[in-house]
Amino acid sequence: MSVSTISNVLNGRTDRMRADTLQRVQSTIAALDFRPSRAAQQLKTGLTPMLGLLVPSIANPMYGYLAREIETVAQERHGHRVLLGNTYRNKDKETGFFDDLLAHGVRGVIVISSLADEGHFEAAVQRGMVMVSYDRRATPGAASLIDHVSVDNFEAGRLAASHLVAHGHRRLAFVTASGHTTSRSEKVRGFQAAAQAAGPAVRAAVVEGRAQSQYGDSEMADVGRQLAARIASMRPRPTGLVAVNDLLAFGLLAGLRDAGVDVPREVSVIGMDGLFLAALTCPALTTVQLPVPEMAQTIVERVIGRLAHTGRAGAGELPPAEFLFAPRLVERASVAAPPQRIAR
Repeated sequence: MSVSTISNVLNGRTDRMRADTLQRVQSTIAALDFRPSRAAQQLKTGLTPMLGLLVPSIANPMYGYLAREIETVAQERHGHRVLLGNTYRNKDKETGFFDDLLAHGVRGVIVISSLADEGHFEAAVQRGMVMVSYDRRATPGAASLIDHVSVDNFEAGRLAASHLVAHGHRRLAFVTASGHTTSRSEKVRGFQAAAQAAGPAVRAAVVEGRAQSQYGDSEMADVGRQLAARIASMRPRPTGLVAVNDLLAFGLLAGLRDAGVDVPREVSVIGMDGLFLAALTCPALTTVQLPVPEMAQTIVERVIGRLAHTGRAGAGELPPAEFLFAPRLVERASVAAPPQRIAR
């Protein structure tokens, strides 16, 4: 039994191997309880079988959901572990993580940021990083070294507002934290486009709440609860609310309940994300569902694929690309006709 045969088994290159040979090698490995040395592999290849995953804040369950799906694909299909870091959408923190990952031989990284400036991303790629940016579109007309994977956030905002209009709502509000990212701006544009298409009778406003951090990713529920009190006191009050994500929508539900406002009899609420928790609220939350498992698979396949095609990290035979996924509306009990229509 040759060294190359054993190496092929250890590295998953078994598609052309005879079944009896593969079984003999696997039986021997199991009998010896052999574990390959990661340090030795890294010395030979310069790479570590790990991926970096940088999220704004794991306190938001959406990022925990996405991290779990990414880790499952990376580990079960490709044998890669995932290193998780919280960046709070801070450029300096993101750059520091890039430095640490490169120093430890990690060449593949997934970044959830959606900041307008990706200059430090491109700089990391020039140093040998293969990168996927999640939650923002590629910059139109710009040559990029980075893959971009995102849901169609414009369509998400449009779906939510159109659903409220279809139920008869004419006073709408998009509710968000004040820190602007490209994905949040796209959701607002879609929301406003649907309201405008519905005609002049529909009024659409954007209600922003300020968090302690710039973007408020870990404070969305608190921001939603505070904004609910403000919305409850508005005259005239919006009857249909679209939250920037499910976590802020949870805060809205709690804050409206505290203010004595009935959902959905007086105010309807829609979230965005499609967290499993949305089905457990009272009332159950109507939400715009993101195809997280499918997006996670594409994200990991792009990182692993580009690392494999280049032979070394950096620009190579598999050029960067953009992948846009369609959201869908999940109807539950948090949306009904507005009070005026119910009365008539």
